[in-house]
Amino acid sequence: MQVDAHQHFWRLDRGDYGWLTSALAPIHRDFAPEDLAPILARHGIGRTILVQAAPTEAETRYLLEVARVTPFVAGVVGWVDFDARNAPDAVARFAREPKLVGLRPMVQDIDDDDWLVQPGLAPAFEAMIAHGLVFDALVLPRHLPRLARVLERHPQLRVVVDHGAKPRIAARDLDGWRRDIAAVAAFPQACCKLSGLATEAAPGDGLAELAPAIDALLRAFGPQRLMWGSDWPVVNLAGGYDRWREISLAALAGLDAASRAAVLGGTAERVYLRH
Repeated sequence: MQVDAHQHFWRLDRGDYGWLTSALAPIHRDFAPEDLAPILARHGIGRTILVQAAPTEAETRYLLEVARVTPFVAGVVGWVDFDARNAPDAVARFAREPKLVGLRPMVQDIDDDDWLVQPGLAPAFEAMIAHGLVFDALVLPRHLPRLARVLERHPQLRVVVDHGAKPRIAARDLDGWRRDIAAVAAFPQACCKLSGLATEAAPGDGLAELAPAIDALLRAFGPQRLMWGSDWPVVNLAGGYDRWREISLAALAGLDAASRAAVLGGTAERVYLRH
C-alpha cells in the first residue's frame, strides 16, 4: 500500500499555530480529512502519517482525536515538551495511544542551534526508545551535525529527518548539506522523508532543479530508508500536491519496482507502523 508519510490537518480556531499567519494566504484556513481524501484517492494512496504543526500537547490530543475517526490516518507524530522535567511521563502517557507513532519538537523554530545536544534531553530520548517511538527531526542544514551527535549518543533511537533537512535548493547551495546529510545517513537507525523540497525551491523550479537534492537523498539513504511525503497542505505554497507527486515519480522513475515501492510506502510502513 502506498503511504503519504507526512501530512497535516489544522483548525485555525485552536489558536496555537504561531507560524501560520495571513501572510501564508493559500494555507491560512482550516484543512480537514475531507479535503485530503479525494487527493489521496486520485493518487492511489491508502494511508498517511499525520504530523503535528503546533508545539503544544493540545495539538497532539487534537490530532489523535482526528486519527481515531479517520481510517486513512495510520499514525500520528505528535509533540511533547522535551525540556520539561516530566517529559518521560508525557512520552509514556501519549505512547499508550494506539496511533501515536512518533514525536517531533519543532527544532527549526528554536533559537538555540545547540538545543538538540543538551544533556537534559536524554531522558526524553530514552523514553522514546523505551516506548518504540520515532523521533521526527524537523531540522535545517545547520542542525545536521548536532543531529549526528544525537544519533551517536542514542544508537537505538529511530530518527526520521523531515524534508531532507530543508536543503537550500533555491540558492543552489547544496555542497555542505550533501556532506552533512550523508554523515547523518551513516547511522543505520536514521531514515529520511522525501518531502518538503518543493517549498525550498525557487518559484517555477521543476524536476531539473529539484533532482540534485532528490538524487543526493537517494544516494545517502537508499530507497529502504527513504519515504515519500506530500507535506500537504504546506505544499500548496509551491504548486500543490499533484505537482510534487508528479516531480517525485519522475525522479524515481529510474529505480526498480521494489525500490520505488519502498520509497512510496514500504519504508514508512516498516519505520512507523510495524512496531
